[in-house]
Amino acid sequence: MPKTPSEPFVRARLHGPTMGTRWSVLCDLEPTVDQPALQLALAAAVQQVDQQMSPWKPDSELMRLNRAAPEEWVALPPEIMTVLTRALEVGRQSGGAFDPTVGALVDAWGFGAARDAPDAAAIRAATQATHGPAHQSLELDAAKGRARKHAPLQVDLCGIAKGYAVDRMTAVLQRHGVAHALAALDGELRALGGQADGQPWAVALESPMPGRRSAHGVLELHDLAVATSGDYRRFVQVGADRLAHTMDPRRAAPVRNDVASVTVLAPEGMSADAWATALLVAGGDHGLALAQRLGLEALFLLRRGAGLVELGLGRFDARAVGANG
Repeated sequence: MPKTPSEPFVRARLHGPTMGTRWSVLCDLEPTVDQPALQLALAAAVQQVDQQMSPWKPDSELMRLNRAAPEEWVALPPEIMTVLTRALEVGRQSGGAFDPTVGALVDAWGFGAARDAPDAAAIRAATQATHGPAHQSLELDAAKGRARKHAPLQVDLCGIAKGYAVDRMTAVLQRHGVAHALAALDGELRALGGQADGQPWAVALESPMPGRRSAHGVLELHDLAVATSGDYRRFVQVGADRLAHTMDPRRAAPVRNDVASVTVLAPEGMSADAWATALLVAGGDHGLALAQRLGLEALFLLRRGAGLVELGLGRFDARAVGANG
């Protein structure tokens, strides 16, 4: 647990509901910071991301883009343009392992707003609706703040939007003069500085064991974001098979490989979130090679029989991660 800061800082915990989960901020504040105003500003920032990018809100900017006909330009606010730009970049760099145009597959397999169980007819339709790589099928016009699809496709930003929301929370904290904070939304976290006493923020790396919460290790953060993607938290049971919610666009089906989880460090939450998803989909061998080639800092937990094998790059070594299981 983080230590209580000495004067003149005050330890505050701010939080609220969003996106079917909760956002939270642990911060060391100077007494002059208006906590109620900060709470409202943080909630508003997260709500804006949800309102713009949620596939569950029919009036979101994302759904307006999804309803548009191919070749029709759709004006979009700068926030969603920023996320779409990064999503297409990661998609291109990952060779399609990260694909923001898998929305129809997400819905067909029961993980979207349309249904809560796999539907064979919808899966066949989504699989047959072929289009090129996302960066070719979805065109962005940054100068005019607009986008258009070159084929009937459904955009889904669930693999990157929460990381972006953490970045927006960090920006709010900075505007309010906060220099020591840890912002979190689900499995995405970003540290703003360290704690006021000079210590880094200690965060737990979750053990990828379905049905229970425990720590696999501890990571220390200072001006850094971290995100984890895995096959153990959200899934549907189909007979004897447990199908993870992350889609593998190459298989047109839920990801199924030897990766239990991938944790990625990056300067901002948006990139950490997207790359954690991409490396999970890429799998152990290809994902590790991709991360090495791009200089990513990642920790892979691979299922080997009844146990787990760690493969780490960058700061994910014995000096940075404390084993706890």
